[in-house]
Amino acid sequence: MPPVASLGAPWRQALAQAAGPEPLPDEVLAQLGDTLAALARLNADGDVVLATILHDLPAWRARIDPQLAKTWPSVATLLEGQRAAAQVWTLHAADAGGRNAEGLRRLLLVMVKDLRVVPVLLARQLALMHAAGRRPEAERRALAQLTRDIHAPLANRLGIWQLKWELEDLAFRHLEPETYQKIARSLDEKRGDRERYIEQVKRELGEALKAQGVDAEVAGRPKHITSIWKKMQKKGVPISELYDLRAVRLIVEDVPSCYLVLGVVHSIWSPIPNRVDDYIARPKRNDYRSLHTAVVGPEGKTLEVQIRTHDMHAQAELGVAAHWRYKEGRSAPADASLDRKIEWMRRLLDGGRDDADNDHDSGRRLANALDSELIEDRIYTLTPQGDVIDLPNGATPLDFAYHVHTMVGHRCRGAKVDGRIVPLDYKLRSGERIEILTAKTAEPRRDWLVAANGFLASGRSRDKVRAWFHKLDRARNVQAGREMLEKELRRLSLLQADLAPMVAKFNVPSVEDLYVLVALGDVGPHQVGRALLDHERSRQDAGAAADSGRGEQSRGELARAPPKIAPKPVSGSAFTVVGVDNMLVQIARCCQPLPGEPIAGYLTRGRGVSVHRADCAAFLRLSAGQPQRVLSVEWGRTGGGHSANVVVDAVDRRWLLKDLTNLIAQDDAHVLSIQSEGREGSRVRLRLRLRVRDHEQLSRLLGRIDSLPGVETVRRA
Repeated sequence: MPPVASLGAPWRQALAQAAGPEPLPDEVLAQLGDTLAALARLNADGDVVLATILHDLPAWRARIDPQLAKTWPSVATLLEGQRAAAQVWTLHAADAGGRNAEGLRRLLLVMVKDLRVVPVLLARQLALMHAAGRRPEAERRALAQLTRDIHAPLANRLGIWQLKWELEDLAFRHLEPETYQKIARSLDEKRGDRERYIEQVKRELGEALKAQGVDAEVAGRPKHITSIWKKMQKKGVPISELYDLRAVRLIVEDVPSCYLVLGVVHSIWSPIPNRVDDYIARPKRNDYRSLHTAVVGPEGKTLEVQIRTHDMHAQAELGVAAHWRYKEGRSAPADASLDRKIEWMRRLLDGGRDDADNDHDSGRRLANALDSELIEDRIYTLTPQGDVIDLPNGATPLDFAYHVHTMVGHRCRGAKVDGRIVPLDYKLRSGERIEILTAKTAEPRRDWLVAANGFLASGRSRDKVRAWFHKLDRARNVQAGREMLEKELRRLSLLQADLAPMVAKFNVPSVEDLYVLVALGDVGPHQVGRALLDHERSRQDAGAAADSGRGEQSRGELARAPPKIAPKPVSGSAFTVVGVDNMLVQIARCCQPLPGEPIAGYLTRGRGVSVHRADCAAFLRLSAGQPQRVLSVEWGRTGGGHSANVVVDAVDRRWLLKDLTNLIAQDDAHVLSIQSEGREGSRVRLRLRLRVRDHEQLSRLLGRIDSLPGVETVRRA
């Protein structure tokens, strides 16, 4: 059994419950012991060690699985993360060419909920690579390729150098054995000899700096074989022309000390001409700063020396100038959320080193304190072939389709997520496998461009749809925009409104240009509708102010506000009747106006003032017969919601009513009543009575209902 004496009592108790009488195979014990030894170098806590053991011993895990989530929830999460990582290994195996290694690395970090899983994965992979020589060649190469594509870059990014160089060299040895052996033979000494040489350099340099009164941290590293090969490939030179096979790094307090140390180095060893790089005076584009020099060190061997301050070192390790960025180049595009995760992980590891004597709670406290930094702004989805697609958070199947190819998006008619059909405004989640259903012809829909409909979250996708419609002739865009706008205005009972004032509002030369903006998605139909309502309200306010300065009008004209009488709100009402106090006011049942819509009052016999929409047919008929009964009414205090009747014509499909009521509930509206009427051709008409806050909520809700599958028309009754 691998040594677990360092575990606390709870974990030893868990292992005692899990252990069975049957002996474990020597191979399993050896691999598990190697994994735990690597984790010990990283100061892994008890939860991590226990999760590692239980994952590698499934028979043990099965014995305590029923109580695992309740008794040891952190261990259960770590086990789930290791199972999720296995999905990434499967995807990599299916992607034999390693085309999407960067996407798989990102997907891995997204799928694991507890990032302490990552060092477990690295330690286990190192143990597997140590024993890879006993595997068949095909398995050995597949394991090495996975190590090179996934594990070694993650170890590099997380700064786990003691595992990184081993993983890289082991993968290199199995993938390119001839090249590996050639470089190994070219080295004039073994790695152990190079490490002893570095220790000698550190001693001599430390004594020289102490004699000059300079306080500096000295660290050294012999370059490993994979790094040597990469440098030879990058510079196109033989190994004899590499000057940094051996290197030391000195960290000092301030910039003047950097140049002082440089002088000390050059005084004790001969500098190699043209090998001094001053990245302090001239930082790299990624803001990397340091002094580099190459010298002929002890025993006449070349040596690279790097000199920097503590701040420069922190910037190089954790900032935009992190070592992995310029090492991996263009294959690793910038991703702020990924950087936050990587920095979080490195800080978690550093916290473990600083306080290795603390129990597992210290690591958990740090994890909880930093958890708020890990808010993802990207999602990572899969194609049917297993390729990873990187999308913005909130992306839909349409965004996925346009990311795959523009014509796939134009031809998209449906989508499947993990084998089930979903609507095109479905919000995707990381790890889901997406299949796009396409038609033979490209026919993108204009309502995809309406932001309120929620079809597209990516600006790049919207630009592609907009570009498609830009190619159409102006007449078709004008006609399409007119139809879209009339549909919205019909919903709001503003179909007869004058659009001329909107020309200046949206800064276009003519109403036709406004139609084009609507057709191309630059202006939403609901925006025009809201602007029209605001215009009507402003016009009525201006008219009421002008009327208040005039005397009493003739008996045959419309009654207006009496002069010099300020409007007062009716007690307990949502309206203000200009010039009248303590008047009974009620909403007309024929049109049911909503807050924000143009309204007018009609004085009834015995029932007070009835408030209508200004364009209500019943009101227009009454006011034409008795204009003296018309009163000016304004919206006053609102609240509590308002009723509105809506008519929906749709195909009578399964789950239609469920989808409709769910959508209404999501928009925070209320269904007061529903009536269903069967129609010809398997169609149905639904009459809904809703409670909404105002006309803006109703307009948004009508647009979302119209986007439901099977809905043909929706309008306000």
